[in-house]
Amino acid sequence: MIQNLPGHWDAGTDIVSIGSGIGGLSAAITAREHGAQSLVFERSNQVGGVTALSMGEVWVPGNHYASALGINDSPESGFRYLKRLSMGYGSDAAILNLVVHARDALKYFEGQTGLKMQVIRDCPDYYYRVVEDSVAEGRLLEVVPFPAEQLGDWRLKTRLSPQMPYGLTHHDMFQAGGVANMVKWDFNLMGERLTRDERCLGPGLAAYFVKGVLDRDIPMFTDSPVEELICDGKRVVGVRARRDGKDWFVKANRGVVVAVSSYERRQKLNKTLSQQLELGSMVFSTVDGANFRLAGPLGAQIARVPDITSLGFLIAGEEDEEGVPLWRSALPVIGQPHTIVVNRAGKRFGNEAFYRSFYYTIDVIDGGDQTHPNFPCWVIIDSQVREKYPFGPIAPGQDWPKGLGVITNSIAELAQKTGINGGNLEATIASFNANAEKGEDPEFGRGRQPWSVWMCGDPFHKPNGNLGPLVKPPFYAVELKRMGGTGIPPTGLLTDQHSRVLGWDDRPIEGLYAAGNSAARMETGAVMQSGISNARGMTYGWLAARHACGAASDALEREAARLKL
Repeated sequence: MIQNLPGHWDAGTDIVSIGSGIGGLSAAITAREHGAQSLVFERSNQVGGVTALSMGEVWVPGNHYASALGINDSPESGFRYLKRLSMGYGSDAAILNLVVHARDALKYFEGQTGLKMQVIRDCPDYYYRVVEDSVAEGRLLEVVPFPAEQLGDWRLKTRLSPQMPYGLTHHDMFQAGGVANMVKWDFNLMGERLTRDERCLGPGLAAYFVKGVLDRDIPMFTDSPVEELICDGKRVVGVRARRDGKDWFVKANRGVVVAVSSYERRQKLNKTLSQQLELGSMVFSTVDGANFRLAGPLGAQIARVPDITSLGFLIAGEEDEEGVPLWRSALPVIGQPHTIVVNRAGKRFGNEAFYRSFYYTIDVIDGGDQTHPNFPCWVIIDSQVREKYPFGPIAPGQDWPKGLGVITNSIAELAQKTGINGGNLEATIASFNANAEKGEDPEFGRGRQPWSVWMCGDPFHKPNGNLGPLVKPPFYAVELKRMGGTGIPPTGLLTDQHSRVLGWDDRPIEGLYAAGNSAARMETGAVMQSGISNARGMTYGWLAARHACGAASDALEREAARLKL
């Protein structure tokens, strides 16, 4: 290992957390509760990380909230669920490590910080009714609304989301019919919560952990990027950060936790590490691969799992807090009734209502002519959508933004103006309409999975909440662009069961840990499930700090022995 000790230390602590999302904050809190000192560095000017940009779901099989509702589940069942869906690209040990420890970490933060969560009722696993060990509800949790006034001076420094309706819980939204039925939401309740600054979803989850840090007087430094890990030749012993334009050397007696999310805002890494081309992004600019820049010089091993390219669109004039065009996700728009997605050939190419299936098709390569046959692609809707459903942030009846897509009175004209094959498009829509009237999609099975109806569909629309014919002009076509997610990458730093970063010799790099989206997704392999990312951050930050403080968990070894893995 390199040795790059500074001539002096400007400060010292036991554990340094790099990143202020759920991974870094959970580590800082756990360290303090184990009698150690900790501090948090955040490169941006707000804390909360990409946790605050998420839907705030936390996936925990066998959790005590579900048990209290009489829902039968267990970590072992969650293990079998992920193992089946990982397709061998994951690690049995990593899968077991997550499901064994997630519920313990949940109880820990509930007891130590006052974290308040609840089951998202009627929310199924992605693959409910598709694979065994999936559940109809119980594993996905969300926070009880958080009163942001408890953050004091950090209230305005704790990140909100420009995409998520954080004034409502999942329960509030989906008991009214979900995203498709936005017009039926209780906007009076939303207004009251926003007036009182009570935060739900990702902003609420992040705020609970920020409050846990503040209650322990753990220092948090914003606008303070960590530029280098400091080593003594045997282990990581500190960091070089930048504060007020100057180097600041901080000694870390027990360890450094890298929890900086991913690399989504750095196109070079999207291309080389994810094989994804020119992605738009919903995350802020500091999510650009600092985990690799910091750990790479120490010989940190990286790992990659199969993943998808998402789709989104831009509305002219909309910008985020950094002045960057504000990307809108195509989910759940493309899974609503009276909606299809077609390629340039005018053909559908997948189940638009289930993104884990549909998005894998975006970057498929036709080796015969070296093209992406399904990209570019367009979402096509008719006027029934405009009357009943939102199109991203555009509410039913609201004026359609100028310059967004193409609007025509006929399918033939729509094809001509977009460059889509007209004959195929008319045939595709005719076939789709005939089947949609019957609530069927024999080609791709759209609407068969309960999660698709819950997330994307209209439960009040019969006979299938994800299907409806496109028959009422005018028709709209919006070209979709490649887009990242919320900082959840396929490639990360490889870690062991204690969140220690591993070198290329498969041995831990002493004093170096990784949590959340900075760590490789070996517990998911080829699958992703809402809530796992936040669960990983919470759990791995907790495990890292425990190990660094001499309280390493042995639960994985015991459970692996019991299951004979």
